[in-house]
Amino acid sequence: MPNREPLKPFLLAYPGPVRDQLVAAVLSGVKVSTTGLLAEYQAEQEEPPPVGERSALIDSNGREVAVVEVTEVRVLRLGDVDLQHAIDEGEGDTSVARWRAGHERFWHGDEMREALGDPEFTADDDTLVVAERFRVVELLDPVAGTHPGC
Repeated sequence: MPNREPLKPFLLAYPGPVRDQLVAAVLSGVKVSTTGLLAEYQAEQEEPPPVGERSALIDSNGREVAVVEVTEVRVLRLGDVDLQHAIDEGEGDTSVARWRAGHERFWHGDEMREALGDPEFTADDDTLVVAERFRVVELLDPVAGTHPGC
């Protein structure tokens, strides 16, 4: 692999089965969008990524498995997330309500509430989220479940 500048990590969920599922969905091309809380960016004193930014997709073992490029970033109310975005997250959701229920379970979990510094955090229609679209531009680790030539 040629030398390149280090990339920011592209992290989905927390290490473990959910991250493994999401990384596999990205590598297979099923997952092309993701949603995060604007409050999480603020807690980490970061800005949402700019369109065109490239990051290294990280698996649960901490390996860089692909380079992804952000193709769209929208900050919107949770209540305004559309069905196409929910479907493009590649988690099998067929309605915004089902997508939202799964995301709220994650956002209301202990790890996220700790990351936000708010043990009582609860998302509602007015909660601001960062809806990102991205594409895989390079596969880095063929051991990560990809096939040559994919």
